[in-house]
Amino acid sequence: MKLWHKGTDTNKKIEDFTIGDDQKTDLLLAKYDAIGSVAHVIMLESIGLITAEELKSLRKELKAIYRSALKGEFSIDEGIEDVHSQIEFLLTERLGDVGKKIHTARSRNDQVLLDMKLYTREKLLIIANSMAIFFNSLVSASEKYKEIFMPGYTHLQAAMPSSFGLWFGAYAESLTDDLHLLLTAFRITNQNPLGSAAGYGSSFPVNRQLTTELLGFESMNYNVIYAQMGRGKMERTVAYALSSIASTLSKFAFDICLFMNQNFGFIQLPDEFTTGSSIMPHKKNPDVFELIRAKCNKIIALANEINLITNNLPSGYFRDFQILKRSFFEAFEVLIDCLDISDFAIQKIEVNKDLLNDEKYNSIFSVEEVNKEVMKGMSFRDAYRLIGEKIKNNKYKPDKNIHHTHEGSIGNLCNDKIEKKFERIFAGFNGKQIQEAEDKLLKQAE
Repeated sequence: MKLWHKGTDTNKKIEDFTIGDDQKTDLLLAKYDAIGSVAHVIMLESIGLITAEELKSLRKELKAIYRSALKGEFSIDEGIEDVHSQIEFLLTERLGDVGKKIHTARSRNDQVLLDMKLYTREKLLIIANSMAIFFNSLVSASEKYKEIFMPGYTHLQAAMPSSFGLWFGAYAESLTDDLHLLLTAFRITNQNPLGSAAGYGSSFPVNRQLTTELLGFESMNYNVIYAQMGRGKMERTVAYALSSIASTLSKFAFDICLFMNQNFGFIQLPDEFTTGSSIMPHKKNPDVFELIRAKCNKIIALANEINLITNNLPSGYFRDFQILKRSFFEAFEVLIDCLDISDFAIQKIEVNKDLLNDEKYNSIFSVEEVNKEVMKGMSFRDAYRLIGEKIKNNKYKPDKNIHHTHEGSIGNLCNDKIEKKFERIFAGFNGKQIQEAEDKLLKQAE
C-alpha cells in the first residue's frame, strides 16, 4: 500500500532502491506518528471535517497502535511503504472509510516532520537527563579530590600545579556549555510543523495553534515553506549540539587513557573495568574509554554528513532527506550509551594521591616562586629571570605550599556557581509540560 498510489505499479528494482531500509527506521517513529495523529484528528473534528463519533473511534484505535508501538509489537507489513501507510492501513482495516479520513489536511511531508520532531525532542530530554547525572558525578569527584594535587600540562610538558578537583570540575563546566547548546537545539526542535502539508499549506481551515498546544510544543514553524525547509536544518542543528557533548566526552576519555599510562600514573581503574592482552599478562587496557573516544568522534562527524547531504538543496521536499534517519537515530543511542558508561566508570576511578612528591614535578612550582618575589616588590620580569637562573644553576628549591584564592582556581573551585549555572539551563527544558500534554492526549483517547 502506498498513500500516493494511482493505479500504476513502480518497477520492483526502483522500489527496492528508493525504499531501502526505511521501514526499519520508520518503526522507531511509530508511536510518534500515532500520537501526532491523535492531535490531528482532534483538530479535524474541531473544524468540522470529521464527526465527534468518528473522532472517538479514531482516537481509540490510534491509542491501541501507540501502545503496540510502545511494547515493540508494531510492525510494517510486506508491501506497505512506510509507517504512515501502515497506520492508515490499520485504521482503514478496523474502521472502514473512517480510517481513510486520517490523512485529510496533511501530507506525508508534514507527518514525517512532526514525527522527527517528536522523536528528537524526547531523545534530547533523555540526553539532558543523562548529562545531569554525569555532571553531578563530576562535581562530586571534584569535591572529593579537591585537595589532591596533580601537575597541569601545556604542550604535553609539566607546567603548573593543578588538582584532581580542578580537572574533574573542568569537565563539569564543559558539560554546562554543552547543555546550553543542547537547549538551543531543543527549542529549535520544539516547534510544530503540522499543518504545513506538502510545504505550501492547505485550503482546509486547519487550526495549527490547537495541534501546537495539544502536542506540548513551545511554538510552531509559522511559515509553511520554512516548516519544510526545517527538514535537515533541525537535524544539523541538533547534530552540532550532540557533537559538542561528544567532544567533551572524547577529550575526557583521552585524558583517562593518557593518565592511566604508566609514564603518567595519575589514575587507575579496577581490573574489572579494563581488558588484558592475549600475550602480555601485565596489560590493563582502558578499552571502554578508547571506545567512548572513537564513538564520540564519529558523532562529531554527523553534522558534516548532514550538511553535505542537505546544504545544496533548494526549498521544498526531496528524497535526499530519507537517508539522514539512520545516522541521526543512531547518534542519540550511542551518545546516551557513552554518557551512561562514563558516569558508571567515573565512580571507580582511583587517583594517585602522592603525585607531586616525585622530584620530576619540582619545576612546576617555579611560577609560585616568581609570584612570591613579585609580592615582595620585584618586577615580574626580574623575578622571572631570577628564578630562571636558580633553576639553571640547580639552586631552585620548590615550596609546595600552594595558596590560590581567585574564582575557579585550585583553592576556590566555584563548583557551587557551576552547579547553579547548570541548573538554570536545565530548567529551560520543559519536559514536564510535554509529558503532561502527551498524557492528556492519550487519556482523551480512552
